[in-house]
Amino acid sequence: MPTPKLYLLGLLLAGPAALAQQLDYPIQPVPFTQVKLTDNFWLPRLKTNTNTTIPASFARCESTNRVKNFEMAAAKEGKFATTFPFDDTDIYKTIEGASYSLALEPDQKLAEYVDGLIKKVGAAQEPDGYLYTARTIDPAHPHPWAGQERWEKERELSHELYNSGHLYEAAVAHYQATGKRTLLDIALKNADLVCSVFGPGKRLVAPGHEIVEMGLVKLYRVTGQRKYLTTAKFFLDARGQYKGYDPKSPDAWKNGSYWQDDKPVVAQTEAEGHAVRAEYLYSAMADVAALTGDKPLLTAVDSIWNNMVAKKMYVTGGTGAVPSGERFGADYELPNTTAYNETCASVADVYWQQRMFQLHGQSKYVDVLEKVLYNGLLSGVGLDGKSFFYSNAMQISNSIGFPQTEPARAGWFDCSCCPTNLARLFPSLPGYLYAQRGRDLFVNLFVSSRSNLTVNKQRVELVQQNNYPWDGGLHFTVNPARAAAFALRLRVPGWAQGEAIPSDLYHFAQPSADKVQLTLNGQPVAYQLRDGYAVLDRTWHRGDVVTMTLPMAVRRVVANPLVKNDQGKVALQRGPLMYCAEWADNQGRANNLLLPPTATFTATYRPELLNGVTTLTATVPAVRVDATANTIQTTPQTLTAIPYYAWANRGKGEMTVWFPARVVDVELLTRSELQAEQKK
Repeated sequence: MPTPKLYLLGLLLAGPAALAQQLDYPIQPVPFTQVKLTDNFWLPRLKTNTNTTIPASFARCESTNRVKNFEMAAAKEGKFATTFPFDDTDIYKTIEGASYSLALEPDQKLAEYVDGLIKKVGAAQEPDGYLYTARTIDPAHPHPWAGQERWEKERELSHELYNSGHLYEAAVAHYQATGKRTLLDIALKNADLVCSVFGPGKRLVAPGHEIVEMGLVKLYRVTGQRKYLTTAKFFLDARGQYKGYDPKSPDAWKNGSYWQDDKPVVAQTEAEGHAVRAEYLYSAMADVAALTGDKPLLTAVDSIWNNMVAKKMYVTGGTGAVPSGERFGADYELPNTTAYNETCASVADVYWQQRMFQLHGQSKYVDVLEKVLYNGLLSGVGLDGKSFFYSNAMQISNSIGFPQTEPARAGWFDCSCCPTNLARLFPSLPGYLYAQRGRDLFVNLFVSSRSNLTVNKQRVELVQQNNYPWDGGLHFTVNPARAAAFALRLRVPGWAQGEAIPSDLYHFAQPSADKVQLTLNGQPVAYQLRDGYAVLDRTWHRGDVVTMTLPMAVRRVVANPLVKNDQGKVALQRGPLMYCAEWADNQGRANNLLLPPTATFTATYRPELLNGVTTLTATVPAVRVDATANTIQTTPQTLTAIPYYAWANRGKGEMTVWFPARVVDVELLTRSELQAEQKK
């Protein structure tokens, strides 16, 4: 999402070929550099990312020898000093995040540090453009995952092209933020090598961990050189041709579905395999479909989207249910106690949902993006900005034999893809607020901000003022330089219209009579609802104020009966936020609480708690075991629920998103029986 000035610079550098670009997304996001946040929810998080997350990521890249790997590659001596051959990408992703931050807030010290890192990256690059420290340090003894020759294990293990993809994305971000070509030239040299090696009549492979496709598309956009787009499409088309594994094997690691390689990409209809790889692939499919007009590709990615949203997504927006292979499960396979929900998958899903919106202009894609952003993704980083979840649990219990899914945050991981992925996403968040198509201005996310736009060739300032997500009152002040005619499209969230998600996977337990209210300059205004947007098509004058009021009642969410793990249970939602009960607020437990239909909730904003949250409280039955009296009974207790994203910031303990509505049965098991059951 470049600034107009730098985007023009890219086109001029590329020459006439770039100007020949015609096909593209029909809807384009407003560049993040044109949107200045002023709110109390996201702006502090972006500042924490700039002041804490990015510096901590760079420091950890230094202390864990990720930077040293580049230094040794430049010297052609030493031994690869980290665990995985894709550890190079943590530097690339953090450079990407730092570049976006520099575009928003200049920082000379940070800029100089990034420049120094880029020099080390360039020094590690081989003369023909190859850049992969796991081999270059000691070519005679490369990383075990790398293979003896370049690219020979690309599909299964080496991640050579995955490294390249993140390099390209970082290079484009750095170039667009600073105007410097230092990292871009390194990336282009590597991309030229990739294009010379892979293609029709040359080496054929479906990249094992997708993202090179997205990176190549970004290089195409910056340079206008068609070969980068052509190679991206080639990598998509290469899928489904690998014959080395038994496609009937039930083991996801030993058939093509883990790599999304079991069938041609245009024949894929379901979200499958490793969730992060998959959602990067689906993002690239959308990119290539938009830029080439490939209708079969578009049909395929639409089908995959429908499958995921209707059958394979958690109520928090998390994706990738199965720890083995970090992958999507079968339809409706959404267990809570073993939920994986990798943070990187949420990052990839945000990218994918944005692209689907740009293709189709329907609010349902932004509804999913918002759910992921405020819940499944935001839970991945602690309030301190330097502690993280790799996987995001749906339930943690202290019960004997109960599985534990990463109950505490960590500062870093051996595979630390998630912290650095968040570092690069957050600074670009302002670019998800608005989008344009001709004379249409889309308002997608509700974040207090001030934006300078050009709509229908007229300069317009748009000011958002709200206290979202805690309050549903949204105010938009439209200030055109002079009277201007255009259509303002305000997203009316599905949850505000009685739709928990744009499918039948989840629904609200009870209908609501609350309606969305819209006024223009203080007067109720009639509007058309198109594709989920309230459309106000008129001539706008300076000082026009639109107010949209969203109902913020507490809603009970019920899962499709085919989701076996959620039968007889309810979840809690208020506005865009999903809620959970955590041990710290509920007498040390969370999994003994029932939520009957008669419980009435009170929403209270508590500025002193968890950096300021709205809590939900109600009196509910709590199941209690009296071991001395050998009895089980329920007693009234106050249930306090907090936003799901805020859990695990006060130490280890129980947490749950789904609450049983009533006691159905009690199964008595001994300790040994519980342990035996857990081993099955």
